Amino acid sequence: MTTEESARALQLTPDGQLRHFLTLDGLDQSLLTQILDTADSFIEVGERRIKKVPLLRGRTVVNLFFESSTRTRSTFELAAKRLSADVLNLDISTSATSKGESLSDTLLNLEAMASDMFVVRHSRSGAPHFIAESVTPGVAIINAGDGRHAHPTQAMLDMLTIRQHKQRFDGLKVAIVGDILHSRVARSQIRALNTLGAEEVRVIGPSTLLPRDVESLGCRVEYDLKAGLKDIDVIIMLRLQRERMEGALLPSEREFYKVYGLNTDKLAYAKPDAIVMHPGPINRGVEIESAVADGPQSVILNQVTNGIAIRMAVMSMAMSGQLAQRAATEAEARV
Repeated sequence: MTTEESARALQLTPDGQLRHFLTLDGLDQSLLTQILDTADSFIEVGERRIKKVPLLRGRTVVNLFFESSTRTRSTFELAAKRLSADVLNLDISTSATSKGESLSDTLLNLEAMASDMFVVRHSRSGAPHFIAESVTPGVAIINAGDGRHAHPTQAMLDMLTIRQHKQRFDGLKVAIVGDILHSRVARSQIRALNTLGAEEVRVIGPSTLLPRDVESLGCRVEYDLKAGLKDIDVIIMLRLQRERMEGALLPSEREFYKVYGLNTDKLAYAKPDAIVMHPGPINRGVEIESAVADGPQSVILNQVTNGIAIRMAVMSMAMSGQLAQRAATEAEARV
């Protein structure tokens, strides 16, 4: 079984419903489109006076953030509450794992408390896969970012934002700029864009911040920002991830901004109607200037809004898939 086949088998029920959301590997265009369409239907929930739907009423969602991220955890919490779920935010720094209990034991205890879904963020690549496959397969696992591997919900909220502003993916040329090497977001974005039919994905950055095999992900490499932005419809700027860097990969942040930072002059090399995105948090004056981040071509705040809708979509779909699989398993047992 290939890596993609394995990822698909782990994430989907036998009839193709989502039951975990760990990576975009192995997921086809129709399923990604279904996630986007479902998220579209949830956007208006945030505009209501009472911002709730009952889809996860009576279900318990546990946010397991082994790595800090205020924005991602907040949007997952809001998404779960808008779906009417009960939410537990586990403070890992004061949890039993810091007192010597293994991760497996902690998760099994949480499962024994009738938890239905774990939202997992971890500094180690593959941690959510391990949990879904080996520890608590009966609990829906949502990957909120693992190591340098994947951040599928961030990629999908970016795809929703692109579709809202460009209405399509075919024919689009997208540039992802900056620290590709340490970015799990970039890997998921490249996968999503190729699956959804974008014409071309370019990655732009210094050689020290590009993975050796980056072309194998399905993209074209550019080292010059101005040349790389030519004919581009969508620009996705990435945060410099100093916390994940080892050694002197950059001479200085000032030098990086001079060569790869996006300002109004460099933005002019892209198409006039190009949109500018950033997964956040933004380092102004390092990756992007304020005039661009706050300018008319920026859709950064739209990304934040869409993050709640996408996470509502993924959580509701995964829970539905888990329940369907449980019902099928129980029916088989009665035969």
